[in-house]
Amino acid sequence: MALFGGGKPDHPMADSKSAKKLIAELPAGDSLKALEEVTFWLDSIMREEGFKVDYRFELYDALDQAAKFHPRKLAQEYLATDRQEKFRESKLWHASFEFWKTLGGAYTQCVEQFQAGASGSGGFKKDLPSAIARALRTLTLQLKWGLLRYGPLEDRVWHDIGRLYLFAETHNMAVLPLQIYPGQHGGGTIKQEMLKALMLSVSSTDGLVPLSQEIAERTIAHFGELFTMQTKPAPGCNFFFDLSMRKPAARVMKNLEPSATTRYFGAGKAMAGLVQMAQTVKAQNAVPSDINLGGTYDPETVLSVMQHLARYWSDKPPARSSERRKIATRLTVVHGFRETFANIDPASQEDSLDFHQQDGSESWIVENVSDGGFGAIIPQVKSDWIKLGCLIGLQTETSKFWGAGVIRRITRDEFQQRRVGIEVLSKAAIPVMLTVDGSASSFNAARGGEPGILLSTAPDKNGEIALLLREGSYSPRQALEMSVRGKTYYLMPSKLVEGGEDFDYARFRVMKRD
Repeated sequence: MALFGGGKPDHPMADSKSAKKLIAELPAGDSLKALEEVTFWLDSIMREEGFKVDYRFELYDALDQAAKFHPRKLAQEYLATDRQEKFRESKLWHASFEFWKTLGGAYTQCVEQFQAGASGSGGFKKDLPSAIARALRTLTLQLKWGLLRYGPLEDRVWHDIGRLYLFAETHNMAVLPLQIYPGQHGGGTIKQEMLKALMLSVSSTDGLVPLSQEIAERTIAHFGELFTMQTKPAPGCNFFFDLSMRKPAARVMKNLEPSATTRYFGAGKAMAGLVQMAQTVKAQNAVPSDINLGGTYDPETVLSVMQHLARYWSDKPPARSSERRKIATRLTVVHGFRETFANIDPASQEDSLDFHQQDGSESWIVENVSDGGFGAIIPQVKSDWIKLGCLIGLQTETSKFWGAGVIRRITRDEFQQRRVGIEVLSKAAIPVMLTVDGSASSFNAARGGEPGILLSTAPDKNGEIALLLREGSYSPRQALEMSVRGKTYYLMPSKLVEGGEDFDYARFRVMKRD
């Protein structure tokens, strides 16, 4: 404030001319630096007590508009960055998350000052609904960026979503059509903005890789006006959220005791729209031009995300194939096809139950087990390679054999410990050598054939076995010969189950044996 009061705030943006000049000087060619500077100015204005609320909103709006394209550029770079580049990845994440958090805090501050009757509230009143909608949108984006790192999420997010919406609902603003931002796609309602956040939170995105999470968030935004919310249980409202609690939304349970602030919500008409869109993508092998997902993506990837959303929005979510049981043990883990193959030779462990560490191996703590896999805690070690879809070799304390698995889920708890869900492909993987049947090929260029990992101890009822091969090795038209324990088997390709970063997971029919 000016000395002795009575003047303008002692701030570089105290008058609109200076503010416009400072905003015009933002580095347009460096999105990271520009976003960091915008965040600095937002925080600086928030800390200045002397601004009238209408002028405060005017400054926040100007900075928001100036930053318009930079968050998208940073998000695109973040999703394209090699996960091993931790310094750059961390810098992009923090810049993006802090921008949305600070911008959300700025708009929320305007709402709070209006509620308190601060100076300038009369001039701000016309912008109040838009400020609430924008604050809710920033909370959706904070949620998105938190999920990109697989949590945990601050309780503040749920608290702010609830209190902002409750205020809007109480003052009959929740379903008022708004021009939230200028432009063709800037319309909407406060209710729609809240439902986008809640639907994202119940879509189980911890089972999606970051790029698929981005597609999920954009798909949810596309269907925002079709989601439904009621004050009482209703068809299609499979989830609930308490506006007065600092807790995330959850699926409706039979023993739920609702309160006056409980809201029931769900996909509503968006479910039919999602199914129709998925059918269109599948039929055309392309994403329709009128659907804005923020980028151009492979149709198969988009289709898999839509199928994921449909499963988790439905009346009956995916059920576990087997019961999960609590357990406390250790698991030795190695990363990737090459390291897994190097560790699964049972001959090296036939005479000993020693639980010894191999080069590059890690020790994880298993906290639960089911017939299909493990839930494990990853200690704070150099585990930057960890991401969804990673192949791992694994060995429990009580087994003398190595198995193989794939990381299917990643979360972080409140202590920043990573927890993973591991699908076990085989508890006793067998090393084999593979050669192409007939003429030579690039697959068989190396002397002695290519290594493979046999996941089956015997053919199934269809006469098929499961194999892991080096990435890119599977061909639906190429038969193989498999040598294992002194015997040779003739294999006909049946199906590529999954193509991973450094492996092919495939099924073959056993045709004959020598």
